[in-house]
Parts: sequence; structure tokens; C-alpha cells
Amino acid sequence: MKKRLRGIAIVAALTLLGLLIWWVFRPGVSDDAVVEVAVQKGTFVISVTTTGELDAKSSEKIYGPSQSALRDARIWQLKIDDIIPDGTVVDSGDYVAQLDRTELTNKIKDQQLEIDQYENNFIKTQLDTTMDLMAARNELANLKYALEEAQIAVDQSIYEPPATQRQTRIELERAERAYNQAVKNYRLRHEKAVANMTEVSNALRKRRSDLEKLMALGMEFTVKAPKAGMVVYQRDWEGKRRGAGSTISTWENVVATLPNLREMISKTYVNEVDISKVRVGQNARIGVDAFPQKQFTGRVTEVANIGEQLKNSNAKVFEVKLIVNEFDSILRPAMTTKNVIITEEIPDALYIPLEALFTADSIQFVYTSGRRQQVIPGKANENEIIILAGLKEGDKVRLSPPARPENWRLNTLSSEAIEKAKTGTN
Repeated sequence: MKKRLRGIAIVAALTLLGLLIWWVFRPGVSDDAVVEVAVQKGTFVISVTTTGELDAKSSEKIYGPSQSALRDARIWQLKIDDIIPDGTVVDSGDYVAQLDRTELTNKIKDQQLEIDQYENNFIKTQLDTTMDLMAARNELANLKYALEEAQIAVDQSIYEPPATQRQTRIELERAERAYNQAVKNYRLRHEKAVANMTEVSNALRKRRSDLEKLMALGMEFTVKAPKAGMVVYQRDWEGKRRGAGSTISTWENVVATLPNLREMISKTYVNEVDISKVRVGQNARIGVDAFPQKQFTGRVTEVANIGEQLKNSNAKVFEVKLIVNEFDSILRPAMTTKNVIITEEIPDALYIPLEALFTADSIQFVYTSGRRQQVIPGKANENEIIILAGLKEGDKVRLSPPARPENWRLNTLSSEAIEKAKTGTN
């Protein structure tokens, strides 16, 4: 029994020893599993990739009620009660939206009450002036009779004593003055009556005219398309689309737009780190996320001079607009795009993948032909980097380091070769 246990212990010890030896001297990663790529030569493209959104280069706006009419009515904001779905194709004169009429209806009611009051005031003023002028005419007639009686008394006093004759003449003169003054007063009272009637008549006419304007304004609360096209919701200053429940103001009374779909642009934003590379006139490749099989070309037409901050981010970006060179009926506003702006093209350049470039002690190198070859890198794009010195076209470079990189001899460049590469001299 003891011999059997001793045998088992020996076997276990030998097994552990074998495992220990395998762990210490286990083989490294086979070089055969490492991917190598050849150094390429050709036109090296440097680009900036961004996401954007399609929009029409030009569009016709569909307005709500006229701004002047809204200001006259003292209506400053309107709610969109109903609007047709975004992207609906309409013909000229077709229904687009209905605006909330509550405030306008209240103003019409108030205006009608004012008209009733002014009509009552007009009738009252008309009656007052009629009665006043009638009293003045009666007074004038009585004074005329008194003047005639005074004249008869003078005519009959020729046989009376001089004192009596004098007294009748004084009475006649007094009657003449009273009558003449009454004539002047009547003219003034008549002019005043005419002025009063004109005033209340004009006031009533103005209120009626204001009511007619409000009634006409109500017709504009039903918004119709000015021409045929596709209705696209207008965006407010926050970038939100104005659908049902949104509001428009007197100063910006645009309900929707009819874009010109034959000329499209892609609006995008470039990070402040890359904006110095982007210039007007640069070419671009534009892809539409909804149709990945479609590819379009474009050109930078506008670069913002002032940056802005994205929401919920500290990043500063600059707005860039790209014109889409081709026309395609599938393109629609608000479609998401992927834009590749070609900022530079370098001909006859040697380049390798970024993964093939390594750094140690400030020396940049690649693994090639059993050695670590020092290289001088140049400009890079998102995936590759130019090699100014240290490699030639067709050389094979590894994309990952070997199992024991310290066994690979480092081949450095001469200071003359480094200087030539950095200065671009041959």
C-alpha cells in the first residue's frame, strides 16, 4: 500500500514539474499569425468626416396672417390648431393649417359691442343737435316777429311826441340787434352741430372699418399653399419643428415652407479642432443614411466665421454648408447625411496604416523584414499616415508587434536623411 502511494506521489510531482517547465518555456505568439501589409504609394487623401442634415437651398415660405393686420389687431402670438402632416405634397390653394381664432373672436365681440355704443352715441348726438337747432330756429322766428312789431310801432309813432318816437326807434334798434345776434348764434350752433355729427359719424365709421378688418383677418387664419410643392414644417429659433400646438409670432409668422427640392444642401457642424482645414470650394462626398447605396458629390459653399456651442456639450462647432451637385427625387429635407470633406490631396505619397506605426524613446518605427525600422511620419488621415523616410513602396510592415520585440534590431536613419525628410528636399 505504501509503495502504491509513493508511486502516485512521484507521478504527481513529475506532472507538476512538467507543467512548470511548460509555463517557463511556453512558446510565444507565432509570427505566422501576424498580419502584414505593403507600403502603398499614390494620392493621399486627408478629409474631415461629419454628420449633417439635408435642407433645400431655397424655399418659399407659407405665411400666416399679415404682420400689419396682426399688429393693428394687437395680436402678438397665434397657436397652430391644426396642420397637415410634414412632407405632404399640395397644390396651389390647398389647405395647409388652421390657426387658433379664440383671441380674434373675442376681439370681434368687443368690437361689435363698441359699435353698438357708438351707434347709440350717434343717434343721441343726432337727436340733441336736431332739438338744439329746432329751438334756435324757433327763437330766431320769434325775434323776427319782434323786429317786425318794433318796425310797425315806429311807423305809427310819426304822429306821437318826439320822446315817444325816440323810444320806439330805440326798441326797433334793440330788436334788430337781438335778431342779428340770433342769426349769428344760429350759424355757429349749426356749424357746431355739423362738427359733432361728423365726429361721431367718423368714430362710428372707424369702428365699423376695424370690424371689417378683423373679419377679413379671420379669413387669413385658414392658411393655404401659395403654390404647388411639398410642405415642410418651419423650425423655430430652438430648432424645433412647428407642428400642431406650436405658436407663431407677429414678427415671424411663417407656418411652413415649400422647399425647392431640385437644389439641396447638407448643413453640418465641424469641430473647432478641424475647422481650420475646411475652406469654401473644397469637394466632398455625401452619403444619405436612408439610402446607403446612394452616393453624391458636393462642394463647400459656406463656412461660419463664428462658432457656437452644442447643447449638453462643451464642444465648440462651426456651421458648414455643402451643396449637393446631383439631383435625385429621393432626397428630402431633414434626411441625415454623412459628409466627407476632402481638405487635402497629396500625390505620389508613401503611406501605411496607423496601426503599423510604433513609438519608443521618441523614435517612431515599424516592424519590417526582421528589424525595427525608424521612419519619419508626415500628415495623417483617420486611418493612414504618410511616411517621409525609412520605407519604400512594396515593403511589408506588421500591424502588431512581435512576441519578443527586444530581439528585433533597431535600424535608425542618418541625421542627413531625417533632415531631408523634414525639409522636403531630395
